[in-house]
Amino acid sequence: MKMDIASVNALPYEDFVNIFGNVVEKCPIVTAAVWSRRPFGNLAALEAAINDFIDALPESGKEGILRCHPDLAGRDLQSGTLTQESREEQAGAGMDALNSAEASRMARLNEEYKERFGFPFVICARMNDKANILLQLSERCRNEHEAERARGVAEVKKICRLRLQGLVLTDAPNKL
Repeated sequence: MKMDIASVNALPYEDFVNIFGNVVEKCPIVTAAVWSRRPFGNLAALEAAINDFIDALPESGKEGILRCHPDLAGRDLQSGTLTQESREEQAGAGMDALNSAEASRMARLNEEYKERFGFPFVICARMNDKANILLQLSERCRNEHEAERARGVAEVKKICRLRLQGLVLTDAPNKL
């Protein structure tokens, strides 16, 4: 059940981190850090606090956030060790239903990408289908490192926005 922003603001630290700790994949430190910025006026303010924290990180920290993401249609999906959010997002984009040729191409491109950039390919799966994901992976392998890091961070923010929208009501004003 979605919470209104007043309920979010009333959460003790541990509960806040437990509930929001994976809005940025496997990075509960992000939500742990923004908890102290309460009260949030609305969902957009919570999202902005998370984005501001990410933006303030050094480039190595941004790459660290990217490295916390699993490969699309990779080992974690096959072995069932994805987070619930990633599993649902990848399944929604058809990553769990690749034919053998698509799976082989995805694995090869994922490896090329990681070798080139030092972090996995990140794309908001919920906003794409498997054909577009494969196309974007292939095209983005040609980007410059700085541009691709920025693109990956932008995709992390899209994923975060959608995950937050699944947890918090968007239209209930906060009565501060």
